[in-house]
Amino acid sequence: MRIAGIQMTSTANIASNLEYVKAAVAKVAQQGADLVVLPENVLLFSGRKLKVVADEELELGLLSSISGLAKQYSLPILIGSHPKATRYDGSQMPRGRVRQSSILFDDTGVQCARYDKIHLFDAAVSDKAGQYRESDYIEPGDLTSVVVNIAGVQVGLSICYDLRFPELFRELAQKGAELIVVPAAFTYQTGKAHWQALLRARAIENQCYILGLNQCGWHTETRQTYGHSQLIDPWGEVVSELGEEPGELLEVLDLDVLKVVREKMPCLLHRRI
Repeated sequence: MRIAGIQMTSTANIASNLEYVKAAVAKVAQQGADLVVLPENVLLFSGRKLKVVADEELELGLLSSISGLAKQYSLPILIGSHPKATRYDGSQMPRGRVRQSSILFDDTGVQCARYDKIHLFDAAVSDKAGQYRESDYIEPGDLTSVVVNIAGVQVGLSICYDLRFPELFRELAQKGAELIVVPAAFTYQTGKAHWQALLRARAIENQCYILGLNQCGWHTETRQTYGHSQLIDPWGEVVSELGEEPGELLEVLDLDVLKVVREKMPCLLHRRI
């Protein structure tokens, strides 16, 4: 699989975000990508507007636009997160909240997987925003391990803050994940301190590839994300890494590396707990 990640600086301007995605997808499609991963909050970077966008999805046509791109380029596209007004069963969330859903469209434009973020970022951070409370406007999901076959690779889904919870990644590995994607909007301060360390740890623990696909730059006067999207191999080595500016990461996954690592040091077979 040749995997592509789109690192960008999304804002509250939906039209601008979508145009950036269209141009970036066209670029990596021409370079032979087999899967495109977009970051968390890709089409809207505004907690206050999530509910409005979720309720007006049919009118805005954002998901249909991404579906159309997947079909146009015969290329699976994973939306890192997008606000959904309903749960898996179609019921509504109380108190005006939404779910942050990672949504996969296959190469015909059909939605084939959905994962709702289960760990919500309620934390104090030493930056201009100071305090984050995702639970004020997001309801946590209840389906913990989603693994889907894409171009012959078993891909596990997670979102951002999930990265700090190794038990989720172990569940994905036990379900056969060979690659786990982490679309994110890691803050600059937490990203600088922990982003790569956590990505490498999850890759080493589960002997699989990890793609951390982050937002970057200043989204508002108080919100800055870290960037540094990167692909980590099953030995914990950084295969490729972007900086702090928008850009595309495009790499080929070598599943032989995964096979050798798991055969020589079969940690997943040695578990006692």
